[in-house]
Amino acid sequence: MNYIVLDYWDLALAASLLLVNASLSIIFQLGLARRLVIAAARMVVQLTMVGLVLKALFAIQSPWLTVLAALIMVMFAGREAVARQDRSFTGYWSYGIGTTSMCVAALIVTLFAVTTQFEARSWFDPRYAIPLLGMILGNTMNGVSLCLDRLLSAVHGGRVAIEARLALGADASTALSSIRREAMRTGMVPTVNAMSATGLVSLPGMMTGQILAGVEPVEAVKYQILVMFLIGGGTALGVFAAVFFASQRLTDARHRLRLDRLTTK
Repeated sequence: MNYIVLDYWDLALAASLLLVNASLSIIFQLGLARRLVIAAARMVVQLTMVGLVLKALFAIQSPWLTVLAALIMVMFAGREAVARQDRSFTGYWSYGIGTTSMCVAALIVTLFAVTTQFEARSWFDPRYAIPLLGMILGNTMNGVSLCLDRLLSAVHGGRVAIEARLALGADASTALSSIRREAMRTGMVPTVNAMSATGLVSLPGMMTGQILAGVEPVEAVKYQILVMFLIGGGTALGVFAAVFFASQRLTDARHRLRLDRLTTK
């Protein structure tokens, strides 16, 4: 398979586009120049480290190391999800709810994929398990972060209406039902939009990378369709789990609204 090998000069040329963006930010006083540079540097360091780690994992082929790498990815995803929320639970509850939801969803869907669509390979083969988990986990993280942010903000803003329903005899599940549905929709919207636009509007990164690497377009399309289905399933599971766990934390056994368990950044 023939593909174009990129050198560091090619990467430097592409990085110059970010310098243009940073310059425009300074000129128009957007306050994004520093964040752009830091984000770009962080991305380069993280991807370089991931590349070295994956190279070692591919050579070793150890189930324990694959599981360890997956857990580390999930833990970092949980941290990123919490950092994107304006409101969160006190203590480690937000991290625990977000991480647990993503872990359950992403690992279930990834195991489903590697034991069915890629059954010819070992389930712990890092060449398949880690990239699949990364794509599913990244999208699930966005969905979980959005739905939790929407849920907690809506509960805090609509506390009077919720407490009125509870005072009239509604149980906690009924009082929060409309807010939970809206939070679930919010978490799923990016995935639905991405699936709707894929193909005619945008060519996803995985498909584009395979085509640039020399894979036949039809085969690249089949892989992309598979990945989009996995992403949709993982995001839905993560969003539903996060909303369920968060709703339980927002109320108690006596069906009272517990806003004292929330904190604002």
